[in-house]
Amino acid sequence: MTIASLESLSFGIARTVEAAAAAGHRLCLLTGDRGVYRHELAELPADALDIVDIDTTDESSVRRVLGALPGLAGLINTTDTWSTPAAELAAAYGLPGPDPAAVRLLRDKAEVRRALHRAGVSTRTAVDVDAHPDSAARVLEAVGLPAVLKDSSGTSSRAVWIVRDADALRAALAEAADVPLKGRLFAEPFLSGPLYSAETLSWAGETRLLGVSSRLTSRTPAVREEGAAFPVALPAAERDGIEHWIRRVLAAAGHDQGFAHVEFVLTARGPELVEINRRIGGALIGEALCRTLDTNVYEALIDVTLGRRPALLDADPAALTGAGPAVAFVLVYPDRPGVLVDWEGLDGLDAFPGGIEWYPVREPGDWLPDLGDQRGCTGMVLAEAATAELAQHRAWSAATTVRPVMKSAEGA
Repeated sequence: MTIASLESLSFGIARTVEAAAAAGHRLCLLTGDRGVYRHELAELPADALDIVDIDTTDESSVRRVLGALPGLAGLINTTDTWSTPAAELAAAYGLPGPDPAAVRLLRDKAEVRRALHRAGVSTRTAVDVDAHPDSAARVLEAVGLPAVLKDSSGTSSRAVWIVRDADALRAALAEAADVPLKGRLFAEPFLSGPLYSAETLSWAGETRLLGVSSRLTSRTPAVREEGAAFPVALPAAERDGIEHWIRRVLAAAGHDQGFAHVEFVLTARGPELVEINRRIGGALIGEALCRTLDTNVYEALIDVTLGRRPALLDADPAALTGAGPAVAFVLVYPDRPGVLVDWEGLDGLDAFPGGIEWYPVREPGDWLPDLGDQRGCTGMVLAEAATAELAQHRAWSAATTVRPVMKSAEGA
């Protein structure tokens, strides 16, 4: 029997292969660029999974491949970009999967914000705007300042502008006119406070909070992720309050099965939603979950894909709490655009505490034209410790010694 994956997050393939095999299935990855998974595939035997190189944006080609797979039992999707096509294909083939309408809603960040506002779960709403300086008056009236402009279907912190005054607002609207968007431009109030993400698992409307990750982001105007740590040590009452709020948020958004990565800001008035991703967390969040909870959480992904209640949902909390180390990772960016030549400092990582590991995202020869979002990340440094705070300190101290060596495009 076969479980197909329509693309995937860059990391987690190896653990997914293991989880599928434990369930008696073989994984088949459909991808338009296997280079995205270079680190994961290098860790696996050549025959560990099947790979079909295909234009995954071409639905007819994807349908043809899926129809030819032996004993297709389920269709995985762990990315935002392919979440809607995957849900629609699963429904078309009679496979277990989420309601495509619910997935389409979650891919529209503006509609999610408005749905939560109507349900009384968020004090903020969102307004669609035209990408033109003349829209500034509408933003000021409906949202106020400071505000955030973003792509309703954006990913990886692309097409996000934080504006704090009217001049910056008009400049951002003008810049947005020249940026290709996956959805529509919308505006929402800026949220003041630290950024976190809740890592959750749901089945039939029942949701369990697996833990909370801290998130480090860069200063404006380049809003990009710099690092994360899991699990954040929260007072019991505060953790319970966040879990109750998360359940209301996911219910209002129509998410009732599978993993969710819910980004939120803990404001002075309580948690406020940033966005919902109906998948396991990206970068090394999945790896952090596996290590900290001391279990392959991708087995829950396989369970949901096969249409059955995930065993992880019923695991003894005492057995999971503190079962493994806390984990943190830091993204390593170059200091200028160009062609990646190599990295300096990797040979010195063993000197740092925390079992430091290097996860390359790019490879020498890759062209990095833009460092303003996660596309500029060349690799990640991961560290372990007894607490997320200590793990973050270890990962950060090690990551500062790694320097991507770049050359200009002219010298490539």
